[in-house]
Amino acid sequence: MDITPRMRQILLVLLRENGPISVQSLAEQIGVSKRTAQRELEYMESTLKTYEIHFFSRTGVGIWLEGSEGEKERLFDQVSQGDPYDVSNREERRKRLILEILKEKGLRKLFYYSSQFGVSEATVSADLESVESWLDQYGIRISRKPGSGISATGSEEDYRRAIRAFISENMDTKVLRDAYEMEQQEPDRYQLLHKSEIGQVLDDETLRRVVDCIEGTDHLRVKNLTENAYVGLVLHISIAINRILKNEIIEPGNGWMEKIEKDEDYRLSEEIVSELEKEFLIRIPEMEISYICLHIKGAKHEKIQWNTPSGLQIENKELHQLVNEMIDAYDPIQSCLLKQDDEFIQGLLAHLQPTLIRLMHGMRIQNPMLQEIREGYTEIYRKCQNVSAVLEKKTGRMVPEEETGFLTVHFGAAVFRLEGRKETIRKVHVGVVCSSGIGISRLMVSKLEKTFKEQMVLCAYGKNDITPYILGKTDFLISSIPMEQQEIPVIPVNPLLNEENMEEIRKLVFQYGRLPEKHKENDKFSNQLDEINLVALQIKTILKYFEFFKVDNDISFEELLIAIGEKMSPYSDRSGMIQEDLMRREKISSQIFAEFGFALLHTRTKGVIRPEFAVCMTKNLGAFQDPYFKGIRTVIIMLVPVDDNGKINSEIMGYLSGMLIEEYEFLEVLSRGDKEEIQGLLSRYLKEYFNRYLSGM
Repeated sequence: MDITPRMRQILLVLLRENGPISVQSLAEQIGVSKRTAQRELEYMESTLKTYEIHFFSRTGVGIWLEGSEGEKERLFDQVSQGDPYDVSNREERRKRLILEILKEKGLRKLFYYSSQFGVSEATVSADLESVESWLDQYGIRISRKPGSGISATGSEEDYRRAIRAFISENMDTKVLRDAYEMEQQEPDRYQLLHKSEIGQVLDDETLRRVVDCIEGTDHLRVKNLTENAYVGLVLHISIAINRILKNEIIEPGNGWMEKIEKDEDYRLSEEIVSELEKEFLIRIPEMEISYICLHIKGAKHEKIQWNTPSGLQIENKELHQLVNEMIDAYDPIQSCLLKQDDEFIQGLLAHLQPTLIRLMHGMRIQNPMLQEIREGYTEIYRKCQNVSAVLEKKTGRMVPEEETGFLTVHFGAAVFRLEGRKETIRKVHVGVVCSSGIGISRLMVSKLEKTFKEQMVLCAYGKNDITPYILGKTDFLISSIPMEQQEIPVIPVNPLLNEENMEEIRKLVFQYGRLPEKHKENDKFSNQLDEINLVALQIKTILKYFEFFKVDNDISFEELLIAIGEKMSPYSDRSGMIQEDLMRREKISSQIFAEFGFALLHTRTKGVIRPEFAVCMTKNLGAFQDPYFKGIRTVIIMLVPVDDNGKINSEIMGYLSGMLIEEYEFLEVLSRGDKEEIQGLLSRYLKEYFNRYLSGM
């Protein structure tokens, strides 16, 4: 049974408790009514069936879990790294509703979805109306049957296209990339699949076996597929296998299958199907071979070497005729000269083959540069809409704007050559990402600087450094580690940057170098607003999470650090980081200032995810008895996370440090040990800082 998001919340609460808690307390912690919590608890037994953990509920005592620490740890790992989607986010919830509908053709009552998402049936009904238009474009119709539920109707081919399109549009495929790149003998290589959103649509065991079958062909053409093409192939086949196992078979269509050429792609598809039949002990219809073949053909564009000396030789007269019609539609006056540009014709022919396959069979393609292309080549893009109209007439299919964008790049380069204009080529802003921004990324930067010299402006980042501000000034990222989907393109690479990686980078450098800068002069005000918002957010965070706590008078310094770590983070690993970082800072130079009567324990640490300000005193507000404290009465703790906001956080905390020294009032208020009074004064000082910050912009 899938663990619902609400059940994940319940399990996390119960696993963190040392003893029984009331259902009311549980409901308050997860933000639902007691009745909703009780309803979810009815599914606890089936949820825990694969774990040696038992759920207990006793009137007058409460509810709790019992089991070994090892089993509890295993369950905690599963639920804490599970599906993170926010049911309060309407867009995310509606995406999930589409997933649920595509997973199951059978009838479901609204209550099923409301319980899955933790919202009312009325909310689900409204969501349902919203998602119908998306499903409708793939031929899937929603029907409602009072008393029974809802169902979706459409052909099996419609379902396949819809599921594939949904995954392409919404799913982060880094999980499959991790599995693909790990060593064959790695025993836990598929554990990541169990934690992925893809498992919401596809059975992860099926997915694992499909990957084994594809790799089992040991075919060079499979190994040479780029990440996106490989992931797309795995998803496509997994969808097909899942549907076949449910006896959902695509019926032969209008004879297009007979037109598929029995070439190398088709033979590769037959090899893959043969492996799949042996693995799953099923008979796979020939229609599926043709579909796999189409997917491989549609992905071939990602491996074409546009600038190789040999080029791509195409003899198809019909294709040449189509290219001529497209050029005429672009500009009848320039068409004669454009047709004499061999480089342009060769590139357009190579691009056109997979484009036609995608259009004919409803395959979508991503174009992360579409907005920049439209803005940078406005007139050329407008003319290329006429070119797309020729393709629409030829195929009888609508041409997505992403395809028009790629055509614009081809036609744009040819027009520049034709008019003898010197292209305006700028430096491309590239971010190189590794886990810390210190080690591997620096090595990659060195290699890229040697290869691309004056073509790039390179910056190395840690994964946690990637903020909206960084994304706003960067054209694309090159990453040696898995990353979530970003607003700009991310090229996943081998840390040693192999030739395939360099070729992908070269293409984006070529394209972005001919597009306008991302940030123009009139963006400065927007950037200032972003920065002001960030400063305000950090100040608000410090006030919201302000901590005041007391400890025993005879506590040692080491024990105090343990208490601080536990107070500032509920997670043992992060508590340990806080303790170690504070101790490391103390060894550099003591942070106990006897002359002022306080200790200022401050550090930058990975133990926190936001800036933290806290005050610690003894239980009787007297002096700390351990001689190490030198008779002080107050300990101030300032912690800032290791992230891209270090400069702003340091300035805010630095201002508060100055107030401790300069304003006697601050120390006087601290000495009284009144949390609300301290928080009020802290708020006043931070307001003063914010006003000074604004006046200095």
